[in-house]
Amino acid sequence: GEMGVEGIQGVDGKQGEKGEQGSKGEKGDLGPAGVMGPSGPKGVAGSKGGRGAPGKKGSRGAKGARGDTAKLLRSAFSAGLSKPFPPPNVPIRFDKILYNDQEDYNPSTGKFNCSVPGAYVFAYHLTVRGRPARVSLVARSRKVAKARETLYGQEIDQASFLTILKLSAGDQVWLEVARDWNGVYVSAEDDSIFTGFLLYPD
Repeated sequence: GEMGVEGIQGVDGKQGEKGEQGSKGEKGDLGPAGVMGPSGPKGVAGSKGGRGAPGKKGSRGAKGARGDTAKLLRSAFSAGLSKPFPPPNVPIRFDKILYNDQEDYNPSTGKFNCSVPGAYVFAYHLTVRGRPARVSLVARSRKVAKARETLYGQEIDQASFLTILKLSAGDQVWLEVARDWNGVYVSAEDDSIFTGFLLYPD
């Protein structure tokens, strides 16, 4: 017979079971940047880097305060004889003071008294007249240097001497002449002088 009239649409069926996983799709486009996260913990210190190039010279600093000056150690004397032919075998008393600011030389005894240990220069310039002169430089009661000038009659000459001695505090130094060799002279026109000074302290 003839085809019947189209029937009415049926009710939706029940949802089918979950299908199998499809194949992996292509990589999508890069999304927008996310919000910055919190700072991570401090890392371990790295190894020491190489020495850099020298920096530029800095500007000149301000002038510093004045420092304390070190105390300068001093000791010096120079004295002349006031009377000719001093007595022998005792310290010659050079009692005409030319310089003795530290008063290490005693004109009453003729002795230099060391107050600053160190190296000293000692010298004399003596006028000799009419008779010989034998002069000794005495240090620590020992004759450390001897010299003589031989003259007779009315002749006049000069005797000079210079040396360096190492002294300790309390040491004494003086000049003396020997018996019968005592032509050390002085007058208004002729001097006899004994000098000593500290070269450098210990």
